This record gives sequence, C-alpha cells and structure tokens, in this order.
Amino acid sequence: MMLRRGFILFLPRVVGLLVVACCSMSIVYMLACTPKGDNQQLALPRVHSPTVKEGYEAILQEREEQHRNYIISLKKQIAQLKAELQGRTEQLKNMQNQYPDPLDIQLDHSKPEKAQANLLAFLRSQVDKAEVHSGVKLSTEYAAVPFESFTLQKVYQLETGLTRHPEEKPVRKDKRDELIEVIELAVGSLNKPDGVSKAKPRVYTASDFVEGIYRTEKNKGTLYELTFKGDAKHQFKKIVLFRPFGPVMKVKNENVNMADTLINVIVPLAKRASKFQQFMQNFREMGIQQDGRIHLTVVYFGKEQMNEVKSILENTSRSANFKNFTFIQLNEEFSRGKGLDVGARFWKGNNVVLFFCDVDIYFTAEFLNSCRLNTQPGKKVFYPVLFSQYNPSIIYGHHDSIPSLEQQLIIKKETGFWRDFGFGMTCQYRSDFINIGGFDLDIKGWGGEDVHLYRKYLHSNLMVIRTPVRGLFHLWHEKQCLDELTPEQYKMCMQSKAMNEASHGQLGMLVFKQEIETHLHRQKLSSKKT
Repeated sequence: MMLRRGFILFLPRVVGLLVVACCSMSIVYMLACTPKGDNQQLALPRVHSPTVKEGYEAILQEREEQHRNYIISLKKQIAQLKAELQGRTEQLKNMQNQYPDPLDIQLDHSKPEKAQANLLAFLRSQVDKAEVHSGVKLSTEYAAVPFESFTLQKVYQLETGLTRHPEEKPVRKDKRDELIEVIELAVGSLNKPDGVSKAKPRVYTASDFVEGIYRTEKNKGTLYELTFKGDAKHQFKKIVLFRPFGPVMKVKNENVNMADTLINVIVPLAKRASKFQQFMQNFREMGIQQDGRIHLTVVYFGKEQMNEVKSILENTSRSANFKNFTFIQLNEEFSRGKGLDVGARFWKGNNVVLFFCDVDIYFTAEFLNSCRLNTQPGKKVFYPVLFSQYNPSIIYGHHDSIPSLEQQLIIKKETGFWRDFGFGMTCQYRSDFINIGGFDLDIKGWGGEDVHLYRKYLHSNLMVIRTPVRGLFHLWHEKQCLDELTPEQYKMCMQSKAMNEASHGQLGMLVFKQEIETHLHRQKLSSKKT
C-alpha cells in the first residue's frame, strides 16, 4: 500500500520532467533548424566568451561556404548562356544555309539539284524582302520607290530627261519586251483552269488589259500589278507578279594596265581661234601635265584664222615641251564627219584609242582614264553622256561677276543638263572605227554624222557603253538660227536654243521678271511708309 502511494506521488514529478525536457528539445530544434534570411546576420559570440576564436572560425567557414555556393551558381548561369548562344548561332547558320548570301551561292553543275534549290531559296527570299505583301517603314518622303504606269500602247513615267517624255511608247527594246512578257504571263495565269468551277471558263486576251503599274527595287526585283476587265461592268481581275533579281555572281576579276595606252584626241576646226585658245588651256593642264599619255590631232578647214590657231598650238608645244601633235589643213567646206575621219585615218602608229572631241568641250584627267577603261579593241566602244552648261550670264546674272570657268563646272540642275541626245563625243579604238566603215562623208556641215556612226556600232557585235560621266562638259556657246531655215526648222532651232539657255525655273524667272520687279518695288515703298 505504501509503495503504491509513493508511486502515485512520484508520477507527477516524472511527467513534469518529461514535459520540460520535450519543451527544451523543441526550442533547441527551432533555433537550430530555422533558416536565416538574406539580411539576417549570424549571432556573434560574446567577446569575453571562452569559445570566441572557434565562433569566428565557424562564421568564416559558413561565409566561405556561401561564397562557394554563389560562385557555383554563377558558373551554372554562364554555362546556360553559352549553351543558349551556341543554339542561336546554329539557328543563324541554318538561316544562312536556307537563304544563302548572293556572293556565296555556287551553281555547282556537278550537283544541279542542290544548285537549283539554293537559287530557288534565294529568289523566294527576294520576294519576302521586297514590298510585295506589306509595306516597310521609310525615313523620309523621298525614300519611297514610286510606281510607273502603263497600258498596251503607252508608258507613263516620272524620270523623263531630255529624250524621254512623260507619256511615250516603250521605244527601248528591253522595256517593250519586258512589258509584253508580263502581260502575256498574266493572261496565261487568268486562263489557267482552277479545277473548281465546272462552268465554261472565260478566255482572257490582251484586249482585256486595263492598266498596270510597276516599280523596281534595285537590289530585290520588279513588282507588277496588272488590272483586267472582270465579268461585270464594275468588276476587275487583278494579277500581281514579281520578277526577283538573281544573286550577284562574279563574272571577271582582272588587272588592267593602262600605263602605255595612248589617246589620240581629234578636233575638227574652222575659225574659232579664241575658243581654241580656251581648249588648249584645258588640254595643257589635263592632257599634258596630269595625264601625259596623249596625242592631239587638229584638222583645220580653210585658211581664215589658221595662222592664229597654228600659233596657239606651237606656243603650247614650246612652253609645255609637247611634241605629240598633228596639224592637218583641208581647203574645203567644213564637215565635222570628214575632219574626224581624216584625222583617224592619218594616224600611222600602233592601234590607238581615238577620242572624237570638239573645241567647246572641257575634259578632266579622270575622264581620259574612263575613256581607256571603257574601250576594248574588237569588244567595246564608249559613248559618254556629257554635262551641258547653261548660259552663265543667266545662271549667275544676279551675282556681282561670273565665276571662273573651273568654278562653273558643277553638276546641278540649275547649272546644266545631261546631254543624252548627243552622240558626238566618243572613244573607240582606231581598228574598230576603220572596220565599222568610219563616217558617212556625204553628210556636210555640223550634225547627223555622229548618229550615223552610233547606229553602225549598235548594229555590230561591239558592246556600246553609254553612261553619264562627271568629267566631260559641253561649254555654253550661243546658238545661231539662220534666216535660211524653213519656218519649222527655225522653230525647232529656237526651241533647242531655249533648252540650252537655262533651266525651266530660270527661264520662268525671265518671263515673270517685270512682275517680280513690280512686287519688289511695292514692298520697298511699303517699308518706307512704315
């Protein structure tokens, strides 16, 4: 009985001790296992604690472990970025293989299927890059590529020039063939059965063509939009075609040595000694001093002012120590074609580049190199488009004085125009000129012989290089319209004279000169009153 009572008294104590032990263990566990925040600092041991050294070492070890884990994390991130970059590189390579660069396309004839696939992929990419399905953002209003429109008979174009009109028939063979091909392709596409409708299809012809527009992006291709008559009055059929430009391919890579290529400048002349003086100043500076690989042939008609011309030539020869010239005198009526023909055939040396020139032409040393580079015996002749000056007294009439000739040689629409209707200045090898038959000597006077020779070259197998050049100028001189001309000829002569005088805007200022002066006078009076 006593043991039972003692056990009962002892039991609460045991239970109390167990509760205290459990609570203590829970507190210790919570303190040990609760994670510390990023900004939570470790508890530092007391300064006077006997275990201060061990405590600091533990803290340092824990910080070192944290830094080690952070470095491991950074390395993992860098490895992931490298893997992502490598993946992007592989994607870029795949894109380049799918749409190869034009210069890298190799049309390997041993693998025609691969070459054809590469070419087709490139052409499809041209359609994607061009403004066919959607527009692109442009920086200014001048960046837009305009369309030109056309019908079966006419082309309506923005870039006209002097030999192209706002409305004209497509005279150039390449343009005519291009538009005919496009219309025929569109008609063929319209007549192609769709395989859905069972009704008898309508047969379209070129007469159903209403109008079309087209534009060319130089590095992509030409877009055509053609409209045809539909089945009802206000219905139409629209066909969109695109001619993608193929890849750029290297055709030739060669070294060209022009060190020993001589140019024989041939000038036909009658009178005009003062103009010849000006020409010789240009010839001396550009031809003799800067170029040095040049010969001059002057073919003179008649005897009037001949001694003056010979004196100018001889003075230049002495002062510049220049001996490469020939003077030929003909006692007959002036004929430009005859003079050039005689000068070309008079040459007895090796095959030489002939530059047919006039006394009112100004050329640079750069042009002489262009003359050499664009001619090749048996292959190429050069027909540069020169820049023709307007009347300096009109252009610079509002200035205190007219600038020097060199300062006037500026290529702007206010100072001149590209003389794309002229074919008189040309470079070709003498052998090609002789083989083509030279000039038509039945043509007298000035004009007509140049076009005749130009057509001969066009009808031959020689390549004609026709391009504007920055170093060849036609200096302005007054144009005389003779009384002997018929009324129609005189009218045409005066129109040509007006075209050579000044630009459209400058001629307009002359027409409205009185009105402008009246306006300025009124403004001056009103300013005095105020």
